[in-house]
Amino acid sequence: MNRFQHKVVLITGAASGIGAASARRFASEGALVVLADIDGEGANALAREIDPGGGNTAALVVDVRDMAQVTAAVEETVLRFGRIDVLFNNAGIGAYGESPDLDPEVWHNVIAIDLHSVFYGTRAAVPHMRRQGSGSIVNTASISGLFGDFGLAAYNAAKGAVVNYTRTAAIDHARDGIRVNAVCPGPIDTALISFAKQFPAVVEEWNRNIPMGRVGRAEEIAGAVAFLCSEDASYITGAMLVIDGGLTAATGQVNYTRALTGGL
Repeated sequence: MNRFQHKVVLITGAASGIGAASARRFASEGALVVLADIDGEGANALAREIDPGGGNTAALVVDVRDMAQVTAAVEETVLRFGRIDVLFNNAGIGAYGESPDLDPEVWHNVIAIDLHSVFYGTRAAVPHMRRQGSGSIVNTASISGLFGDFGLAAYNAAKGAVVNYTRTAAIDHARDGIRVNAVCPGPIDTALISFAKQFPAVVEEWNRNIPMGRVGRAEEIAGAVAFLCSEDASYITGAMLVIDGGLTAATGQVNYTRALTGGL
């Protein structure tokens, strides 16, 4: 498919994980892709991978905590390729800690990367998209923005804010021809969960509690992002697309089948 032929896509947090998988997906469907990441070496390596001949990608070193750098990335995208059709606000980090034990600097860092950067990118991109009369913005939220988690105070707060900010941006800019949506992944096999994967009990809990019996793959989120940015989703805005293997389809009560029958 070439759903994004001649379309210009800017992705933050593009050097790895969901961002890198999405960059590959958009490029495979004909897009011109700008890879923004604090890891400039990783972004450049990915640019060379998906566009060996050059000319259809660009890699930018961007610290998304800095509004000026995010704004400059949007402006550089438009300067280089003439427009911006898709903004994927994807950069994010996590942090473990209950509120009394959480270092305020950690809190502020998570909020800056996971939430403030979404505002910075949207703020910079909307004027260009408004002039074009079209555009799609997708934000990486999380099922942790829809429900609470034990010990993830900062992450839950940031992702919950991303969810409601997405809704507000969607209704504010629908008449401008701009669609704004979010993906809400469950556990995905990326660096974000690498620390937790070191603990067998955590992996066992994921495998037991996720109805599909496994964590997701970055490519599975990339496919959903591409769908939301395509004309196939032309009447979708303000949506939170949950991609979690069925994890949040359950009430959270005891698994009666497993408890009463001894099933796996």
